[in-house]
Amino acid sequence: MEQVDKKSYMFTNRDLKRLIVPMLIEQLLAILVGLCDSLMVASVGEHAVSGVSLVDTIIVLLIHLFGALATGGAVVAGQYLGQNNRQKACRATDQLVLFTAISAVIITGGIYIAKDFILLNVFGKIESNVMESAKTYLLYVAASIPFIALYNAGAAIFRSMGNSKVPMYLSLLMNAVNVGGNAVLIYGFAMGVKGAAIATLASRIIAALGIILLLRGQEHTLHLSRPFSFRLDKELLKKIAFIGIPNGFESSMFQLGKILVLSLVTTFGTAAIAANAVGNIIGTFQIMPGMAVSMALITVVSRCVGARDYEMARYYTQKILKLTHFLIFIFNFVILLVLPGILALYQLSPEATGLATQISWLHGICAILIWPESFSLANTLRAANDVKYCMVWSIFSMWVFRIAFSYILGVHFEMGLFGVWVSMIIDWCVRSAFFITRYRGTKWQGHKI
Repeated sequence: MEQVDKKSYMFTNRDLKRLIVPMLIEQLLAILVGLCDSLMVASVGEHAVSGVSLVDTIIVLLIHLFGALATGGAVVAGQYLGQNNRQKACRATDQLVLFTAISAVIITGGIYIAKDFILLNVFGKIESNVMESAKTYLLYVAASIPFIALYNAGAAIFRSMGNSKVPMYLSLLMNAVNVGGNAVLIYGFAMGVKGAAIATLASRIIAALGIILLLRGQEHTLHLSRPFSFRLDKELLKKIAFIGIPNGFESSMFQLGKILVLSLVTTFGTAAIAANAVGNIIGTFQIMPGMAVSMALITVVSRCVGARDYEMARYYTQKILKLTHFLIFIFNFVILLVLPGILALYQLSPEATGLATQISWLHGICAILIWPESFSLANTLRAANDVKYCMVWSIFSMWVFRIAFSYILGVHFEMGLFGVWVSMIIDWCVRSAFFITRYRGTKWQGHKI
């Protein structure tokens, strides 16, 4: 790679710090909500933790779907900013928000219509008390989908203009409402799972309203038009969809695969379900720096690609990947050091605690070694419009290795829950091989907006 002239840097170290640090804080706050939810719901019982975990798997699928759409809008807006075409970047902002709102409302309606089918058929046979918790939680949390979708769209736009502080502050507000609502409704009014769901809904409504109001501010580089046009722009939507649809399909297939794997986990018993739920929460903390820095890659690389400077894109990719490895190591060192204390907070059965310990160690060590290449690197390709490659090989790896090997190791070789998590690591290894190979070549540089 050619040496990048320091004078031509698009983002200084200070710029990267201003972009990444708020993202880290925002991700940490978002994950803390999941932790607080699970800890507070755990006081209701193991069945409540399991029920909430099952429903959250569905909700997360949809959040990832709309997050992928938001990424498409952010990439398009970021590339237009790289071209110094602010007018089109703002029009892309309008279209992203409008299309997100319309599609989120439609999908939410579908969830309510099909809720019984989802709970009874997707997860298979589960214990009756787990099913009741899942039904209650889904009833309220499904209504939050349009609001969290709009928040994610707005947050992606703010990040694409290099302003990650606004999403951070709104995340702080959203999480404060969620945790405070949990405390009042679960402990004060003894509403259990229902209380946790209502608090989640309220917090997401506030976050969505806040970010849309801020996006209306004309002083921002990217903002919503005044008056706002409710007319869909086919040209811009095609550009957003070019990124968002493959990315969304990939993300949806990934989450659907996780649901299928979860349906397998439910056959291992309540202890395995609870251990898997807690393991997922701890695992999210273990890769949290990677998720935050991955969002920064979208912002940085899309600007470089818009300016047609691929050497600069490679420079920042390598710089940010090194930072990701370092941060994941620091987080995992601390988490694994205090893991027994964390697990004690969940009041799990001895069997569930043992399983959670095994999978947390496996996940943490492997995250340090290969997670950035398995996931973060793909965002460089996506920011350069090379989304179809990411979609095809991510789905291939997920379904052939993670899902198939979950049944092979978990059932055939009787490794149970641990076998399922080993299969996930195999998937990571395959993904990283595909993405590294693509990145080292030049084909990803041939796509135009």
